[in-house]
Amino acid sequence: MSRTRTAVFAALALVAGVSGPAVAAAPAAQAAISAIPCTVDYKIQNDWGSGFTAAVTVTNNSAAKSSWAVKWSYAGNQKVSSYWNAKVSQSGTAVTAGNETYNGTLATGGSVSFGFNGTYSGSNAVPTAFTLDGVTCNVDDGSSGGGGGDGGGGTGTRVDNPYSGAKVYVNPEWSAKAAAETGGSRISSQPTGVWLDRIAAINGVNGGMGLRDHLDAALAQKGSGEEVVQLVVYDLPGRDCAALASNGELGPTEIDKYMTQFIDPIAAILSDSKYASLRIVTTIEIDSLPNLVTNTGSRATATANCDTMLANGNYVKGVGYALAKLGAIPNVYNYLDAGHHGWLGWDDNFAPAANVFKQAATSEGATVDDVQGFITNTANYSALKENNFTVNDSVNGTSVRQSKWVDWNRYVDELSFAQAFRTELVSVGFNSGIGMLIDTSRNGWGGSARPAGPGPTTSVDAYVDGGRYDRRIHVGNWCNQAGAGLGERPQASPAAGIDAYVWMKPPGESDGSSSAIPNDEGKGFDQMCDPTYTGNARNGNSMSGALPNAPLSGHWFSAQFQQLMANAYPPLS
Repeated sequence: MSRTRTAVFAALALVAGVSGPAVAAAPAAQAAISAIPCTVDYKIQNDWGSGFTAAVTVTNNSAAKSSWAVKWSYAGNQKVSSYWNAKVSQSGTAVTAGNETYNGTLATGGSVSFGFNGTYSGSNAVPTAFTLDGVTCNVDDGSSGGGGGDGGGGTGTRVDNPYSGAKVYVNPEWSAKAAAETGGSRISSQPTGVWLDRIAAINGVNGGMGLRDHLDAALAQKGSGEEVVQLVVYDLPGRDCAALASNGELGPTEIDKYMTQFIDPIAAILSDSKYASLRIVTTIEIDSLPNLVTNTGSRATATANCDTMLANGNYVKGVGYALAKLGAIPNVYNYLDAGHHGWLGWDDNFAPAANVFKQAATSEGATVDDVQGFITNTANYSALKENNFTVNDSVNGTSVRQSKWVDWNRYVDELSFAQAFRTELVSVGFNSGIGMLIDTSRNGWGGSARPAGPGPTTSVDAYVDGGRYDRRIHVGNWCNQAGAGLGERPQASPAAGIDAYVWMKPPGESDGSSSAIPNDEGKGFDQMCDPTYTGNARNGNSMSGALPNAPLSGHWFSAQFQQLMANAYPPLS
């Protein structure tokens, strides 16, 4: 059970302890601020009998601060063992949590959150008194702050489709970049995903918005209706074992750091009751589990890094932990990444992938109930619907499946794959009510190169290549693809089994740099982002099809953004 303590110390009790000259009574509004100088919300999110995880939120209602320190004492033998978003020290039963360099500013009315793991024996009572910079914030008056359930925060029951009847959060940072581009105002009000791709992103990097900033902005956008916030949770140990451009900051064995310094702080913030009215959609660890299916063992596409992650089990453990931790929060909706049709659509991959997802979804305390659904085509380019041919067509007696483009895949587009894969997932034990998301941010393939009808029937390859909307050289090409365009605009319930079309990958953010760029973000250089690269087994030894002069993954790529608008389908008005 989640235990929480939130209370305030009466103003008169505080004033009685202050020396100095008498002052005139403050106006009512000012008195309201000074009457409650600060509150501390201390939640025990997880308690396993000998240890626990706690989340602390401090709200400052007095003068703005450039640094802060919160103190409390334990009644038992609790010991802090690890911590995040604050510097925590302990002497006996007395604990002090001070700001990090990046979160010392605490405005009047502002809040800051931090968390820690601890050990204990016997009882684990919640502290009853806290101070902020020496001023008493709260004592135990028996009030409860922040909801119930093991995840804390949030109330009520999840709806079947979080996108139904809801607005979706427009990221102000992405929107400003889009609006600054010529013609960008046509799409700058579209909702896009917020990527939490390293530990520092939780609090914001380079002066940018952190997770709380985005959630606060979402509350402001929400008004009286429903609001969805889309988050990409993306920092597994040994991340993206087959793609260097999106490698992460954590090494293959750093699963404990992933859990305690990445997932736990995210869960602490999402479980704040302040955000209980938001519908929070999390896309869990893109491109991770599919790699265990296709890029391991004796396959020609195998990599040593992926073999390592299969052997140590940390992809499965990390995903399971994230699902369990975030799934305990009532207003969070977890969607697992399921690759795309050009990755998992083949018979050798289709059923095995569903089984790997089931393994992850039932590990580290997770259950299938922690999975709202799956997302396909995240940050990828696969066409939503190929109208000019189907997998059942044949040309002069030769099946479309035998064409070089389809290459024996059973699916030729994302919609047919997502709907069929949903059925497969239910068959292995996922709930029958799961829904699919499809990322349509870059799969429109419009413009002058878009075929107007089927290709010629002179050969099966001519038929497929002449009619396909997806103009990539090979379906395995994934980095900053030349000729791509914006796809269907975000919308709820567009097709059977599909919860929404989404723009989870913000258009205009690079997939990876065209050449090696030194950086402190843990991002390597992948040759698939080099337009001169002649390929590997994962793309049929084809040219990469990448745009030139691209920046690091996640950084703004103006030329790509302009191309996406020019080739949008449906076209932009």
